[in-house]
Amino acid sequence: MYIQLLYMKELKSILKTKAELPLSKKTVLNITVSSILIKDEVTGVLKPFDISIEQFNVLRILRGQNGNPLNLQDIQERMISKMSNTTRLVDKLISKDLVERHICEKNRRKVEIFITDKGLKMLTIIDPIIEKTEDDITARLSQTELEQLNFLLTKLRT
Repeated sequence: MYIQLLYMKELKSILKTKAELPLSKKTVLNITVSSILIKDEVTGVLKPFDISIEQFNVLRILRGQNGNPLNLQDIQERMISKMSNTTRLVDKLISKDLVERHICEKNRRKVEIFITDKGLKMLTIIDPIIEKTEDDITARLSQTELEQLNFLLTKLRT
């Protein structure tokens, strides 16, 4: 509820300032604050499942392999957050029986990571909850506004 109230506040109110901000600073701060609020919302949804956003991302990456393994480097390259410690994330997922690590039979130096049935089952439960959360977060924007926002964010990154 608190997060939803923050969504509707102006940036100056959130920052508790009366000063006019330069447009570039206001834009960067708006994106930063929005990103943090969205991350907090998704983190809250994942909390009952005892996984982080980054762990959830690893599970989705592995599910996308349709039963084929990935090594740590390939997982790292596909991560949204490149700062994540992939080895630590995978170790935590192994301890929860959501993924498995195997030594490749053809190349003993290669470690292969697989998602387990338990990991796949967890994703089938979490996916609709995340989808609803994403819909709730973006509900105040029209389809056209969402397309425009995506276009502008992509343009900003490239």
